[in-house]
Amino acid sequence: MKYFMGLDNGGTATKAALYDAKGNEIKVASVSTAMITPAPGYVERDMDEMWQANCRVIRTVVEESGVDPKDIAGVGIAGHGKGLYLWGRDEKPLGYGIISTDNRAWEYPVKWAADGTEEKVFQLSCQHILACQPVSLLAWMKDNQPERYKDIKWVFACKDYVRFRLTGEARAEITDYSGANLMNLHTRDYDKNLLDLFGIGEVFDALPPLCKGTEIAGQVSAEAAAQCGLAEGTPVIGGMFDIDACALSVGITDEENICMIAGTWSINEYIRRTPVLDGKVMLNSLFCLPEYYLIEECSPTSAGNNEWFINQLLPEVKAAAKQAGTSIYDQLNQWVESIAPEEFVPVYLPFLMGSNAHPNAKGTFVGLSTNHTRKHMLRSVYEGIAFCHRHHFDKLMATRETAPKCIRLAGGAARSTVWTQMFADIMNMPIVTVDANETGALGCAISVAAATGEYASLAEAAANMSSFSAPVYPNPEKTAIYEKKYQLYRKAIECLDGLWPQMQDLIDGN
Repeated sequence: MKYFMGLDNGGTATKAALYDAKGNEIKVASVSTAMITPAPGYVERDMDEMWQANCRVIRTVVEESGVDPKDIAGVGIAGHGKGLYLWGRDEKPLGYGIISTDNRAWEYPVKWAADGTEEKVFQLSCQHILACQPVSLLAWMKDNQPERYKDIKWVFACKDYVRFRLTGEARAEITDYSGANLMNLHTRDYDKNLLDLFGIGEVFDALPPLCKGTEIAGQVSAEAAAQCGLAEGTPVIGGMFDIDACALSVGITDEENICMIAGTWSINEYIRRTPVLDGKVMLNSLFCLPEYYLIEECSPTSAGNNEWFINQLLPEVKAAAKQAGTSIYDQLNQWVESIAPEEFVPVYLPFLMGSNAHPNAKGTFVGLSTNHTRKHMLRSVYEGIAFCHRHHFDKLMATRETAPKCIRLAGGAARSTVWTQMFADIMNMPIVTVDANETGALGCAISVAAATGEYASLAEAAANMSSFSAPVYPNPEKTAIYEKKYQLYRKAIECLDGLWPQMQDLIDGN
C-alpha cells in the first residue's frame, strides 16, 4: 500500500502527516518552533533548530505509524511564504531565518511607493510590495548587514530551505517565488530588472533554479535519511506555498469558490486564468495548477492574535486545561458563545504582527469598560480577526464578475463552530470546512499523489483525498448586527490613522 507524506512549516509549528490514497490521516506529529524577537518588529528562527524539528516530526510519524518507509511514495513540503532563509558560502545557514511576521523593513515599501518604484515593479511582478517579502528584507540587509549580504549563496523560501536539507539540491518552487516579487509573472521566470529596481541585483545568481510544485525536485539523501527516518531515495516534490496547499486541500481547483485561511496570516484568495492587473488586490502569483493565477489579499492579522491572547492573558486557564487534559480552545469557544453578538464588546484591531491599515499600526482594544471581562475581550478578538478577513474579502469580491458559491475556510477558525458561524455571518456567505486536521500537510500529500502517478492530475487527487463538512449558512439577523460592528471597526481604524507615526517615533527612540 502506498502512503503520501506532507510537511507543513508554519510560523509557530512544524508538522508532518501521513495519508493513504483516500486522504485518510494515518499519523500526524507536530512540534512548536521558537520565535526569536531580538528587537521590536524582528521575528526570526534558528534554521538548524528548524531542520531538526522537521527531522523529529518525520521520524515520529514514521515510527509511530508503523508504516515501512519504503511504502512512502513521496514527500511534499509546504511552508509560510515571504520571509527569508539564507544559505551561506560556507555551506551553513547564514544567520537566523526571518519569519513572515517580521516588520523590520517597513520603511522600504513606503519609500518605493513614494518614489515610483512600486509602480514599475507592478508592471513586471503584478504585485504590491510587502515589508516581509524577500526583496524588502534583502534591501534592508544590504543597508544594515552588508557583510552578511555579501556572503549569500542561496536565497530560499521557508519550505525550499527544508527541501534543500532533505535532498541537497537547491531549487526554487514557483508558487513561493512568484509570490515574493522575485519573478516576472508575464514570462514566468526570474527578471533581473526586478532586482535592479529594488537595488539588490547582486543576488540574482543566488536565486535557485525554478521548479514546479508537482515536479520531483530531488530525493532524500543518505545523510537526511539517517536523521529523519525516511528511506534514502524517496522522491521529494517541489511542494508549494502553504496557502496553495491549503487551497488545494479545501478543493479550490476551479474559480467557483473563495478560500480563507485563518492562521498566523489572514489569507483570502481565489484562482482565475488571468491576473488582476488594475492594482486592486495585493498579490497575484502562480498557482499550483499551472493554468491558474492565485489572486490574494493578505496580512499577518489573523488567528495568531488569538494565540497571543491565550499566552499573555490566559496563562493560568491554559495551564489548568493542560492539567485537566482538556482543550483550551473548547473553553475559549464556550466563553465566546456565552456572550451574544448584539452585546457591545471592545473593537479589537488585530495588528500585533502587522497591519492592512497602516505600516506602523499596533494591536488595539478600543472601548474597554469596567464591565468588560476577559470573556468580552476574547469575543472582541474573534470578531476583530473576522472583520480583518472581511476587509480583504470585500476587495476580492470587487474583482470578480460572479459571486462565489461559498467560502472554503481553513486554519484555526475552521475548527471552531462558533467562529465558523461568525465568519458566515460577517461575510454573509455560506462557509464549508474540510474534514482534515492539517490542511497544509494534506494539500502537500495530494500533490505527491499526483506527482507520483497515483492520480492523473491535481484536481483528481484533490477530489479523491478531500472531504467536506455540511455548509454553515449566515443568520440574517446576526449579519445585520455584525454589519454595524464592522462599520465601527472601520471607523476606529480611520480615527487612529494619524496616531501610528508618532507612536513609531517613540518606539524608535526619537
